[in-house]
Amino acid sequence: MKKFTSVQDIGNLKVALEKAKWIKENPFADQELGKNKTLLLIFFNSSLRTRLSTQKAGLNLGMNVIVLDINQGAWKLETERGVIMDGDKPEHILEAIPVMGSYCDVIGVRSFAQFKNKEEDYNEVILNQFIQHSGKPVFSMEAATRHPLQSFADLITIEEYKKKPRPKVVLTWAPHPRALPQAVPNSFAEWMNAAGYEFVITHPEGYELDEQFVGNATVEYDKEKAYRDADFIYAKNWAAYRDPNYGKILNTDRSWTVDKQKMGLTNNAYFMHCLPVRRNMIVTDEVIESEQSIVIPEAANRVVSAQTVLKEILLGM
Repeated sequence: MKKFTSVQDIGNLKVALEKAKWIKENPFADQELGKNKTLLLIFFNSSLRTRLSTQKAGLNLGMNVIVLDINQGAWKLETERGVIMDGDKPEHILEAIPVMGSYCDVIGVRSFAQFKNKEEDYNEVILNQFIQHSGKPVFSMEAATRHPLQSFADLITIEEYKKKPRPKVVLTWAPHPRALPQAVPNSFAEWMNAAGYEFVITHPEGYELDEQFVGNATVEYDKEKAYRDADFIYAKNWAAYRDPNYGKILNTDRSWTVDKQKMGLTNNAYFMHCLPVRRNMIVTDEVIESEQSIVIPEAANRVVSAQTVLKEILLGM
């Protein structure tokens, strides 16, 4: 594996899940594989689970790990060509990338959508520059349009908890005080479609996702209907995708908060969220603290998804 940015890069999902299961049961079995290899994790944005889980995954594989926060302790980077660099960004990313590549063997990049230019966001300009100019294998730790390590962990978790071969999985929009990227819902939809589950997306009108990610999902604007008989409820906020409202908040309706009443419509569904979560906006205390909440095992599986991907990258070197 030379890069990992989406579900297409993981190959056969059944095989990938079998590899993930083995890694979870044998987390330190491959330490010779990463010996004397350096993993560089580059963060343009804040992180808790991604930072810790990916560091842990690299260490489990015997790798040296370097973490760089671009906006804290590093030079600010200019990312656009043709700019007269007379502002507060003294270094261009096109010099920085090959330099960073010379110090490591594998690179992880985390860079969110900026909501300034939809075309630039959805063309994954920053991530693709690392792929093109670093000279090293690159994997996404969340980009503008996808969060594949999270979605892989979500899939691993559903496979561990499902009670029937083809569960009903519902992705529900929920209110949030800030405009959030579509990366997690886009990616979750992509992986759920690939897994072949009964998959439903529910959200208020105006929050339609890019059709390439919606795929074969059923889009249901009636949230109660969507919840009915669900086996898994995955809550997430996202800002509007469609023009002219790209990146905007169109709705803060608290009736979309995941609560006990709506969960009562389900087939005793498990509650999932990528975290961090705004309690009593995204989900009530009662639901996230219930026995059906699997947000902590889901987060723990981030180590497993990252380690599975890193191992495949190391094997391909």
